[in-house]
Amino acid sequence: MKFYPYKRLNRPITLRVTSASLRLPDGTRDPLDTSAYSTPQRTVALGVAQHEDWVSARIGLSATLPPGATAPDTPWHELRVLAVLTDGDTNMRSTFELRQEAPDSKEWSGDIEVLRDDHVGRAALAVHAVATIDGVRGRSVTETNGDWTVDVSAEEPLGGLHLDVKQASFSKSAREWLRPYADVPWVIDTSGRLPLVMINTDVEGFADLLGGDSGGIESKVHELLLSQMATDVWTAVFHSAVGDLEVEPDGSPVFPTDWKGEVLREMLPDVAPGLRVEDALRRVHRRRTGDEGWAELQTRVHYAAVRRAGASKAVANALRALQQLNREDSE
Repeated sequence: MKFYPYKRLNRPITLRVTSASLRLPDGTRDPLDTSAYSTPQRTVALGVAQHEDWVSARIGLSATLPPGATAPDTPWHELRVLAVLTDGDTNMRSTFELRQEAPDSKEWSGDIEVLRDDHVGRAALAVHAVATIDGVRGRSVTETNGDWTVDVSAEEPLGGLHLDVKQASFSKSAREWLRPYADVPWVIDTSGRLPLVMINTDVEGFADLLGGDSGGIESKVHELLLSQMATDVWTAVFHSAVGDLEVEPDGSPVFPTDWKGEVLREMLPDVAPGLRVEDALRRVHRRRTGDEGWAELQTRVHYAAVRRAGASKAVANALRALQQLNREDSE
């Protein structure tokens, strides 16, 4: 733990990636799809477009400072927000200044440039707010509580939503809260540090199917079950996150700083398309706490969950496997 001889903010900066593109040798730019970066995984995968000869990457960033950062009575002035890219393998460190989107706004945005020749694998990306305090320039006010990873060769931001997965006999478990659910294959608990998925070993063969690596139609059923489980998880964690929001004095909801905030930033663009995530959160919060509009929003929530679970691909693969099986049986 670090100690500072001056007052700081006790909440971290929230960082998200908003865009990414590659500059190619001919000078053109190739914008990357949103699949190139993952908020829950905090990773940017610059190999997604499979360009081996790209020259540099431009990554768009948006950073939200915690409440109080720009209040008129703060003990600091000349506040600056800096994105810092560090690569220990090549001993490179680059700093980029972000811009405040409006006077007194907590939102800061900008771009960083990643030069391909400066990196061999993974670089760490963090954001720091610095200011002049007691006449000393460059003092740290707050920073992100975890680095993003910029991977110059990975083809996907590996991972996804961090989960804790456990297996238990629901009917005999020492966790008494599981016993009423003895007839279901899985349940999801979002009350802990990480979302918990409990797999019910009472359902004969289910745990083996989830953990197996057999071929044929069984593998497609395995994929289909995982996508259904993932859909349930994304839906559950979204409702947990949006149902437990802190609210500022003016009634504006505040993004959580743990996994719940990451889930919201990941799903809100599909739940309330066309809006900045802060505006989307306000809209969803109003609908949840208001008299109307919440029920109609559930279709968008389900859509966002299905997309992240890869359900469409799993269904398509299962259908193709069934069609192939039917053709073989008819021959």
